[in-house]
Amino acid sequence: MGEAKRRQKSLGEEYGKEERVVSWFPLTKTQASDAYKLTTRGAWVGIISLGITWVIIRFVGPGFGWWEVN
Repeated sequence: MGEAKRRQKSLGEEYGKEERVVSWFPLTKTQASDAYKLTTRGAWVGIISLGITWVIIRFVGPGFGWWEVN
């Protein structure tokens, strides 16, 4: 009998399944890690877009004479 079959017999139905973050919540550790990466990337997109918007409002618009900054 191979090692994989021995493990499957000893662990039963849980063999090969991913571990959950919280036992009662259907979210695996891989899914939680992916969600963390997505929200981090979204935060950086927001920070960069805020910076670009500020540069346009503060420097580009008044430079072309579109509006004045008081």
